[in-house]
Amino acid sequence: MLVLQIVVVGVTVVGGTLLTFSHIRHLLNDEAAKTAKAVAISVAASPAVLAALSDPDPSVALQPYAERVRREAGLDFITIMSREGRRYTHPNPSQIGGHFLGNTAPALEGRTFTETYTGTLGPSVRAVTPVRDASGHVRALVSAGITVDKLSARLRDQIAAAALTGLIGLSAGIAGASLVSARLRRQTHGLRSAELSRMYEYHNAILHAVREGLLMVDGDRRLTLANDGARELLELPADAEGRHVSDLGLPPSLAESLMSGEDRADEIHLTGDRVLVVSAAAVRSGTRSLGTVVTLRDHTELQALTGQLDAERGFAESLRSAAHEAANRLHTVVTLVELGRADQAVEFATAELRAAQQLTDRVVGAVREPVLAALLLGKTAEAAERGVELSISPDSVLDDVVLDRRDLVTILGNLLDNAVEAAMSGSPPARVDVHLRAEDGTFLVRVADSGPGLGAQTAKDVFRRGWTTKGDGRGLGLAMVGQAVRRLGGAIEVGDDGQGAVFTVRLPLPRDGVDGEASS
Repeated sequence: MLVLQIVVVGVTVVGGTLLTFSHIRHLLNDEAAKTAKAVAISVAASPAVLAALSDPDPSVALQPYAERVRREAGLDFITIMSREGRRYTHPNPSQIGGHFLGNTAPALEGRTFTETYTGTLGPSVRAVTPVRDASGHVRALVSAGITVDKLSARLRDQIAAAALTGLIGLSAGIAGASLVSARLRRQTHGLRSAELSRMYEYHNAILHAVREGLLMVDGDRRLTLANDGARELLELPADAEGRHVSDLGLPPSLAESLMSGEDRADEIHLTGDRVLVVSAAAVRSGTRSLGTVVTLRDHTELQALTGQLDAERGFAESLRSAAHEAANRLHTVVTLVELGRADQAVEFATAELRAAQQLTDRVVGAVREPVLAALLLGKTAEAAERGVELSISPDSVLDDVVLDRRDLVTILGNLLDNAVEAAMSGSPPARVDVHLRAEDGTFLVRVADSGPGLGAQTAKDVFRRGWTTKGDGRGLGLAMVGQAVRRLGGAIEVGDDGQGAVFTVRLPLPRDGVDGEASS
């Protein structure tokens, strides 16, 4: 690279110097011709010259005059001659009387002209002009000129100055190229152009091959790079690169995270229909911040499976609790029998069995959707363990619905968990009421609790990622409820009935989305 830069600088300087030489030579020749012509015309117009031509020996008066003008004008010769070309003056007196060497025909015709011709003093740039009398007739000729050797000497002086200037320019160019090359080596960590090209090709292929999203944000918080994975996960526009992060239409929490310029690890953010795990690392050069590198991983499916696993874990915990209670009751029945109180044992066992069967019948009778029925049974038992009564409204009627069951579990499960938490923080008795119904092409879910309720401003923030009444900033359940509702094309409302918060979800059903809807 350095050699290439030196060659380019050298060719540029040498080419510029040669062009300068050519231009200077042309200027010197042009200047010499103009000077010779001006002097020749001036001498030819002098009355003293015309008067001397009438003398028997014109050289006596003309030779001193011509030499004085020649020296003052800086010319090499001024020759005054007759029409036939016989010299009256010459820098070399021995040449006086000789015949002029050169072309005189245009001057005899009355025209002034210039030419380069080899005479007694060698090659010269000369001008020849006529001397006219009062009637306009040509009486004599005047030739003035500068030798090529003298012009060459002046050109050599100019060439030396130009060459020195070119040499200084070449030295400065080489020094500048060396500094640029050294800086380039530092910035590229010593990698050569071929290595940089190969690295770029590899990195470009990697960026487009990885499924995880990758973003690069510069110090001005503008997006400088987004690979295919990031464009798909964030649904970025085609012209996203170069735009400010705040102009990309990202969720506020995610945009704030990208613009913070801080290191972040495995933060969960929600977009329109995705759950993303976001990590960020600040890029620094010394103490100067250059920007941020952000990675995005899609955990939508994993989060849904985690929700299902939590539900199954809740069911298992409910079964464990039920088994534990059943064992206690069985020991009570056995003890009563051993004490000879068989009637009381039968009455106790029958009452417990009747209560459990009534709960199951009430849930299954109202909600014939098996997944939601199982969820409600498990949440009812779990709520009872925590001292909260979870009841299903008498007018709840729900058959199988053609909706994504994972989204339904996410919506109902998180609403119930939130309601139980709220009821436990309110005044006793703690209570949660659930209403489920499918009618007029809409699946309605209403969950009310006896908690402290929500204010108007709080109701706007409950579906924002990180909102929680616990104050730890890690709330995700209600944010996922909002995301699932949007994914199903529904709407959710938050209100307060004076006794606690009320969450109402309306989901559109397909035309055949409810089996036996007419009967319900």
